[in-house]
Amino acid sequence: MVERLIGRSGRKGSSDADLAREPEAPADPTAAVWAKVQLARNLRRPRTLELLALIADDFVELHGDRFFGDDPAIVAGLARIDDRRVVVVGQQKGAETDENIRRNFGMPHPEGYRKAMRVMELGERLGLPIVTFVDVPGAHPGAESEERGIAEAIARSIALMTRLQTPIVTVITGEGGSGGALAIAVGDVVLALENAVYSVISPEGCASILWRTPDQAPAAALAMRMTATDQLQLGVVDEVIPEPRGGAHTDHPATAATIKTAVVRHLAALERRPLDELIEARYRRYRALGAFTTVDLEPVAIPERPGFADRLRNLLGGSARASNGTGSNPTRSHDEPPAREEV
Repeated sequence: MVERLIGRSGRKGSSDADLAREPEAPADPTAAVWAKVQLARNLRRPRTLELLALIADDFVELHGDRFFGDDPAIVAGLARIDDRRVVVVGQQKGAETDENIRRNFGMPHPEGYRKAMRVMELGERLGLPIVTFVDVPGAHPGAESEERGIAEAIARSIALMTRLQTPIVTVITGEGGSGGALAIAVGDVVLALENAVYSVISPEGCASILWRTPDQAPAAALAMRMTATDQLQLGVVDEVIPEPRGGAHTDHPATAATIKTAVVRHLAALERRPLDELIEARYRRYRALGAFTTVDLEPVAIPERPGFADRLRNLLGGSARASNGTGSNPTRSHDEPPAREEV
């Protein structure tokens, strides 16, 4: 025991340089993933409007869905990035309590997604590429959203983006959760910041379903492979954008500069492709997600089930004699029920 303690604290004749070269103990993967989730949710991370102020030369925000009203949780409008006119759509959380309440903590209502669709269709008519910024825990789950058709709005937004005849670049800047994120994330290229997460459900929601308690959220986050690195390996994300040391919240201008470089580069590549080829590639991209392998197994012989007469015969001890002393009808099939006189 003493030797083990000595070996851990230092070895005889070993220098400080030797000790510095010793490998560190591997970090707990669950804790590492959960730390990234917390970074993705950091309230000081740059949101859509903060990024546009640093990326875009001009930005004109458009409001309203022309049906119900305006949703502050969705920001949409026309922008100019490096002399390239684009349409921008993104979720917007608040930096403080009052703004978070006004923007519904970044969780859009149906009118928010309908506003996004209206602006994206406008971009298609004007021949402008679309850039979306995703940062949402999920769409608003309240009764008022259900009354106004949140599921229909999300589904229609996804369907619309699959057929828009213009390039689409999506950037996951923070938390991409559930259909609320996918509704504006059907892009030709999907980028993600280094500490962003992307999943079909929040870790707390997954833990509540599987473990019946949200306390297992860190384990759920690890199992869902929701970090940007995992999503890159799964093929859901095309590129991971590095963040400044300590996270995107520590240096907004540096984060915006790296995002701008990646977005401009991908837009330039997408604009060189024919539109029909672009839409076909977008279709193939999402059809290929969640691929699985089908294994052909040898057919198993199913035993023949006995008919009613056979089961009745077995129940009566194998005797098929009728009550009047005559034998059973030899011409009757075993699958046919016995006649009254035979019973």
